[in-house]
Amino acid sequence: MRVVICGAGIAGLALAGRLHNTLGWDVIVLEKAPRPRTEGCMIDFFGPGYDAAEAMGVLPSLEELSHRVSEAVLVDECGDRLAGLCYDRFARSLGGRLLSIMRPDLELALRERLSLAVRLRFGSGPSRIEARADGVRVILTDGDSIDADLLVGADGVHSTVRALVFGEEARYVHHLGYHTASFTFDDPETHAEVGDRFCLTDTVGRQLGLYALRGDTVAVVAAYRATETRPPGDARAALRHEYGTLGWLVPRVLANCPPPCRMYHDHVAQTVLPSWSHGRVVLVGDACQAVSPLAGQSASLAVGAAYVLADQLACASRIEDALYGYERLWRPVVTREQRAARRAARWFVPASPRRLRVRRAALRICGLPGAPLLFGNPLVGRQGPPLSRLASIPSWVTEKRGPGTAREGAVRRSPWNALRGG
Repeated sequence: MRVVICGAGIAGLALAGRLHNTLGWDVIVLEKAPRPRTEGCMIDFFGPGYDAAEAMGVLPSLEELSHRVSEAVLVDECGDRLAGLCYDRFARSLGGRLLSIMRPDLELALRERLSLAVRLRFGSGPSRIEARADGVRVILTDGDSIDADLLVGADGVHSTVRALVFGEEARYVHHLGYHTASFTFDDPETHAEVGDRFCLTDTVGRQLGLYALRGDTVAVVAAYRATETRPPGDARAALRHEYGTLGWLVPRVLANCPPPCRMYHDHVAQTVLPSWSHGRVVLVGDACQAVSPLAGQSASLAVGAAYVLADQLACASRIEDALYGYERLWRPVVTREQRAARRAARWFVPASPRRLRVRRAALRICGLPGAPLLFGNPLVGRQGPPLSRLASIPSWVTEKRGPGTAREGAVRRSPWNALRGG
């Protein structure tokens, strides 16, 4: 079987590894970007994606690339602590099955595990898609064409595959009223001030979070209320306008803000479609199941969805039956997470001082002994059903590293989802 996967992000790479390493499929991955992306935020990785990563044998790499976070804290204009939450407490409530990792590093670990037999084509994507009786023909932007048994759109919220097969973006992408941005910069003073904490401004209508990475690198995630669905052309100018009046370390952050080409900036949205497949074309990841960067779980859901889809393709006698089974099993998981994200949206970036006070109080309550078990981890999120209920996961690691994995960018050996995103 031959599959073309559009999108070399988390969902696309996870699916490519499963289909080739365990099923022996011929896999071609197309990515419109000229190279692997380096921009992205820190994410909390747990739940079905964690289970899938363990079954795929990629968990040790993720653990090596993860970052230690001692606590999440809200700070005032002077950087003084208003409320905080010990991160280990929530990790323990998840049985320790929680990692804090940069999104590009998660992609890096998944990309490293791909066999060199999986063809990665950067700077290439579909311009036209033709349905055939026994598959699909993909005409590329460079004029080349590929015939495949299956085409997978794993190309994100602004999916080209979805637009070509299912219709224009406006029908399926629903703006939630925020813009978000993330970037990194090097600054020893800011790095030392943040330490091993995840620090967030306690501000109305806008929020900026900081966490220290290795060396002197600091990662930034920003979210602010906005009615426009299209992000501004100059993301750096937009951030300086939104956050220019804040104190503490924010002026240093804005002074180190990189040019727009080196940061992620987009509106916060969910994707909702009546069906995830059409013939031999199927969507996976944010192309069909975006929860929102502010709500978290998108990375975990991307890996989990890829695992379930691959499992269905392995078990079903017909591709169409596998696509139906994948959506039947996975859609309820996505629907539940999207509903929870919409309910909690007002707490991501509080709209009034009163809601700031309520959020501080909730954070203090969640820090009390036993609160994570009593309230079901409201700040880290809910795990949802274990992956073993949705896919066949044996008690041993099922995926072995494919032959030849010395890809460019391979790994060199040597919570707060409601506020952080991912």
